[in-house]
Amino acid sequence: MIITKTPFRMSFFGGGTDMEEYFREYGGAVLSTTFDKYCYVNVRHLPRFFDYSTELSYAKTERVTRIEDIQHPAIRNAMQMLDMHEIRLTYEADLPARSGLGTSSSFAVGMLNAFYALKGKYADKRKLADEAIYLERVLCKEAGGLQDQIAAAFGGLNLIEFSADGYEVRPVIISPERKEQLNDNLVMFFTGFTRFSSDVQKANAAGSEDARERKIERLHKMYDLVFDAEKVLTSPKADLDDFGRMLDYTWRLKRETGSAVTTGKIDDLYARGLEAGALGGKLLGAGGGGFLLFYVQPDKKAALMEAMKDLMHVPFRFENGGTRVIYYAPETYIPA
Repeated sequence: MIITKTPFRMSFFGGGTDMEEYFREYGGAVLSTTFDKYCYVNVRHLPRFFDYSTELSYAKTERVTRIEDIQHPAIRNAMQMLDMHEIRLTYEADLPARSGLGTSSSFAVGMLNAFYALKGKYADKRKLADEAIYLERVLCKEAGGLQDQIAAAFGGLNLIEFSADGYEVRPVIISPERKEQLNDNLVMFFTGFTRFSSDVQKANAAGSEDARERKIERLHKMYDLVFDAEKVLTSPKADLDDFGRMLDYTWRLKRETGSAVTTGKIDDLYARGLEAGALGGKLLGAGGGGFLLFYVQPDKKAALMEAMKDLMHVPFRFENGGTRVIYYAPETYIPA
């Protein structure tokens, strides 16, 4: 039996510049972190006592005798890609799917990690990230960027740079005290809305040539903000509150990159947060719903919590581990 534990991520700056159609021409960059909410994938070989050979338990339960009959596209394609047979897979998570935290990509990374461990093979973080990208973007044909799989595999607070030649993961070097202060100043709420990231990406890709040109102009500004925000974090003399003000600016830019990014309800919630004293914030993920993140000074946090009391507050702490195998009990398996 194998159990993997894979974190979810929150993206602060640069979301959208990790799309291949953008970064292959202009370059891209994302500033993001993983935090202490996880998905767990439990995999073992299924004993041959049943009239089915594969059992899957996620939001639903599937029992099949042929891999081709699996309904879940990521599981089906991953099993075919790695030649997996006769398995029982169970998926659990600390947070709901389709919520803007890279949940599907964390699952893809954790599942591949578990499959390799079940085969008695080690896969490093880059291999897991690369194969999760291939699984979701090529085999499953899901629209989206490349940051989620990389963040889930590597873990930590990173600046990820993209180019036509690939990507580089660069840890953001920040003092423990400053990192702790940043964590304390960030507050996250669940809006209750969920959506498929790929659907939002497709909706935002539509539009006239003029609209696409305006979107590219805004993505250029969002790209530059990644490096400005990194300087705020890494410079001891910089005002950390500028990070919050930049979050507000990048959110306003992102709202203009596609009609599906926000809704009237989300805009009202965001305005309420600023009125309560937050310096900035953003909706996490591609848009359309999920989690709202605010940056707020300590003396304004109580007012923010009161203003958003009808939403679920989700406490969190940053984490650095990325995906890992937390239980490894190899078993003898002889293919049928």
